Amino acid sequence: MTIRTTFLLIFIGCTGLNLTALYFQYGMDMHPCPLCITQRIFVFAVSLCALIAAVHNPAQLGRRIYSALAIVAAGVGLSVSLRHVWLQSLPEDQVPACGPGLSYMFDNFPLGDAVNLLLQGDGNCADTSWIFLGLSMPAWVAVSFVILIGLNLWQMFRKV
Repeated sequence: MTIRTTFLLIFIGCTGLNLTALYFQYGMDMHPCPLCITQRIFVFAVSLCALIAAVHNPAQLGRRIYSALAIVAAGVGLSVSLRHVWLQSLPEDQVPACGPGLSYMFDNFPLGDAVNLLLQGDGNCADTSWIFLGLSMPAWVAVSFVILIGLNLWQMFRKV
């Protein structure tokens, strides 16, 4: 498999993840919490790195740069996913209070404060409304980020 093909497959996989999230939101009427939206943003960032790399088809240095950017995005996304899983594992009496909606946060708080609130999550993030094979949705997203990190590490260090 070529470098370009692998980047294209990473892009297609990330697009599939975000399309699945949109299906859950609009097809199954499951509204995303702030951490869900943050995870979507980082999946999109990985997909954008992969798409640009697939179109550019860079030499070794460029491939390493694109892979490194994707690894950073996936690493931050993984940390958000793990925080989300942690919030879901808290006993009910330790779950933080539900916060304001996203539009309210961005309309009424400075950007830095709104982003900080978005990354922290709130009581809405502790709800577990979907489980498959014993894992919640953010746990599956964490697994996806681990796979994306692995694929990009392989891209970074593989021989052509």
